[in-house]
Amino acid sequence: MKLEMEVVKRIIRKLMNGEDYRIEVVLLLDATFLEFALDFFEKVVHAKLKHENISTDWYKKEFLNPGLPKEDIAINSGLNMKTIANMRNTATREIVLSESNLHYDQLFEILNELAETDRELELTITIRLNGVGVDLSLSESLVVINTIAVKRAALRGGLWSTAGKRVEKPLMETLCELYKVSSANYSIRIASGAIAVEGEFDREIDFYLCTVGINHKCEVKLMGKGNPESADAVIARHSKVFVADKLSDSNKRQLDSLDVLWVELRSDVGYRKFGEVLDRLGIPHTKPSENIDASLTEILNRFI
Repeated sequence: MKLEMEVVKRIIRKLMNGEDYRIEVVLLLDATFLEFALDFFEKVVHAKLKHENISTDWYKKEFLNPGLPKEDIAINSGLNMKTIANMRNTATREIVLSESNLHYDQLFEILNELAETDRELELTITIRLNGVGVDLSLSESLVVINTIAVKRAALRGGLWSTAGKRVEKPLMETLCELYKVSSANYSIRIASGAIAVEGEFDREIDFYLCTVGINHKCEVKLMGKGNPESADAVIARHSKVFVADKLSDSNKRQLDSLDVLWVELRSDVGYRKFGEVLDRLGIPHTKPSENIDASLTEILNRFI
């Protein structure tokens, strides 16, 4: 997705300049959510018009249709896949259909009770498409509002959990390119015939810095200050290099005690510590230009 690639570029640029990247994830969430909302409202118009003169529950018939992807059915019912999987220890299509229909029926019953309650508030959502409009009753409006709220929550969890992973390898490649490290000295996969100096397994390793016959495992975590996960991840994966957004003093002492080389990007010209890491590992490199923004533009346009 072109938008996602642009966000990755902006996140890397912010990290390299020692700035907080989280606003970029929020903006991506907003853009993705609003795109979903507009598309969903358009589908609502078509569905309501299609069943305008039919007394059946048009929303359930159209948006919980068994022919839809199970992920869409879950969201449209007011659930998400993670919730269903946690409740039933599985998220097979059969289970998703069953739980979605059950939840929707219970939700609609509650909404009807709310709609029938004597209150001064009146709510009608009017959606127009190509000059043709449909009105949604209070209960119908609440179903639609609930659906887009659930979708935003699902998007939020997914984007935050994957944003860091999506950036990790491009970030390391950018650091290597910035220091003009030869492609022979870094890799996403362990080089043929080489050994991993800190262990013999290749489990979810983010990146390798390579010397002759040896691969040094690198761990990347974009996290808040003081997150105890840092040392845990390094220990579990026997990593030699740790690159992070922010590190607490405790994190740094812990990593130093493990003889793990670290880089904290959210410090004053934090990326420069990567040069010290390369020195310690004996990897040839060149000092970056002072005009880092120009260098980043060229690197990011070439690699992402």
